[in-house]
Amino acid sequence: MARATTESRTRLSFRHRIEDRASAAVVGAAKLLPYERRVPAMGWFARTILGPLALNRRTRANLKHVYPDMPPAEIRRICRDVADNFGRSLIEINSGREFAERVTHLTPTGPGLMALERAHAEGRPVILVSAHFGNYDAWRANLSQRGFRVGGLYMPMTNPATNRRYVATIESIASPLFPRGPEGMADMIRFLKSGGMLGLLGDHYMANGELIDFLGKPARTATSAAKMAMKYKALLVPLYATRSPDGLSFTIDIEAPIPHTDPLTMTRALNDSASARVRAHPGQWFWLHRRWKRAEPDQRGDQRGDKSPSNSPTETA
Repeated sequence: MARATTESRTRLSFRHRIEDRASAAVVGAAKLLPYERRVPAMGWFARTILGPLALNRRTRANLKHVYPDMPPAEIRRICRDVADNFGRSLIEINSGREFAERVTHLTPTGPGLMALERAHAEGRPVILVSAHFGNYDAWRANLSQRGFRVGGLYMPMTNPATNRRYVATIESIASPLFPRGPEGMADMIRFLKSGGMLGLLGDHYMANGELIDFLGKPARTATSAAKMAMKYKALLVPLYATRSPDGLSFTIDIEAPIPHTDPLTMTRALNDSASARVRAHPGQWFWLHRRWKRAEPDQRGDQRGDKSPSNSPTETA
């Protein structure tokens, strides 16, 4: 399998073993608690310990980049919320089937639901594009349980031991899964062409991406989701799972499909959609990525970055 090949290229080092055992211990301890207690407990752990140690610095820097005039008190509040959501999402994903069963009863809303049902009945490919927002595995699990064929593109972890546990867990939530990179591309395209629904996260920094505004700031963004949608005549549908005030459930909203025009216009629409969600719920986006790295125009002054190399289909998540 592609996953085994990927792992075989990375030697399992002593550091890998220590890191994996440490993370497994934290997750294992949390899973001793009932679900209703373990999720808020991991939120507290991330908010009070992981945040100050490892998360808040990047969140704070990104917030200041996007909102230079934001009051310090608001920055502190969002930092706490981001860390809390990160911790909750971490243990939810590691709860596997238990988490999946929790979200199966949720009823998706939004104009895109009927479009998905129609595409499923017709066997038409669909590309579902979300962001590191709320818990993106909630909509994947929910739609899979509703009978849709939902595949997911994921980024393999650098630690082989942790990656094996991670993949096994997210496979228990919903499958199939395709590792990002050449090894997973063929299976991913074959699945999409067969009428499957492919889930992607489109808010990563991409080194050879186009410069497209995200939260009002230029960010290098892959246009490959739009390119695949046009090439394979697939619906391009933004969707999100927003965490509810109870901290345990979600609202799954499926937006209307983005019309096929050209890759830049379609990707701008995806970025605008995700930006609107983040503005409405800033504490639910993972402000932990270097989203605006190398966000400058090319030497010819092209603000859109139209001349940068094209993105491969595996560079969307």
